[in-house]
Amino acid sequence: MQHMANSMIGGVLDNNVWYVDSGASNHMTSHGEWFRDTKDLKTLGFVEIGDDTTHPITQIGKVPLSMQDGQTKYLKDVLHASTIIKNLVSVGQMVEQGLQVTFNLNGCFVEDMKNQGKLIAKGERNGRMFTLDVNMPEVNSMLFTHGKGAGDIGIWHKRVGHVNLQRLKLMEKQNLVGGLLKFGTEEVMLEVCEACQLGKQAKHPFPVQITHVSSKPLEMIHLDVWTTKTESIGGCKYYVSFIDDHTRKVWVYFIKHKGEVFQHFLNFKAMVGKKKGVNIKCLRSDGGGKYFSNEFSEYLKEHGIQRKCSCSYSPQQNGVVQRKTCTL
Repeated sequence: MQHMANSMIGGVLDNNVWYVDSGASNHMTSHGEWFRDTKDLKTLGFVEIGDDTTHPITQIGKVPLSMQDGQTKYLKDVLHASTIIKNLVSVGQMVEQGLQVTFNLNGCFVEDMKNQGKLIAKGERNGRMFTLDVNMPEVNSMLFTHGKGAGDIGIWHKRVGHVNLQRLKLMEKQNLVGGLLKFGTEEVMLEVCEACQLGKQAKHPFPVQITHVSSKPLEMIHLDVWTTKTESIGGCKYYVSFIDDHTRKVWVYFIKHKGEVFQHFLNFKAMVGKKKGVNIKCLRSDGGGKYFSNEFSEYLKEHGIQRKCSCSYSPQQNGVVQRKTCTL
């Protein structure tokens, strides 16, 4: 701990940072407001640091830490020493709890050996010191309440209904919102707003009329598999339908398993090929795996049959067979 104290002399360090210390006998901090489930010590204790000064310990408890993946984990058995100036995480105490702490040039890594060595926390290397890569929930709550800290403009963007930055700066300039902070003209959001990306996306409407119909039979076949609520006497629970895009004629085959689709396609192709004297040129379906087996794909490639499939979550692109399925 004396070495760490000497390393701190050169500059001012953040009081919210937790330092991983192999020389500390216990986790300790001076921030009493961070504690949860505290208990008073029956007898007053003291902790001695590297400069031979002693500091009283008044309470012991656990402190919540916000990990970088968004989860909150608790640092247990933390001593409250109100007169120390830094927050210390004891390597020895973590080892006693079944954790393994590894240090290298890339930082420090805390693994849970009781859970197959799962990585539960990591830290950064700052010179010859290591700090845990965590946030304090209480500190974050205070910053959000007062609109201070890193990413202020991002916080206010969310507070006022995800308005764009130009409108937000205009609101500040015209003093339309009480308590709104002063933003610089060049200030930008540090991160892309995920809610805006998902909530403000739009797609073009699908055409209300069919824009293309095949000019000859078997130029395109629409294919779909559906399930029934009641199993047939023969044990069939699914059916596969083939629709000719030109004539809109429908062929329906009942099947017991979805894996039978390829065999029924072969039977259907042979049957219509004999009757019409032409071959299927294109097969259109959704992106279901039953249509994309290796066997199915290789057969279409060998016989020069083009494959077309609709985009995910867009049944409108396969509307011919979808509407017929509703009728069936």
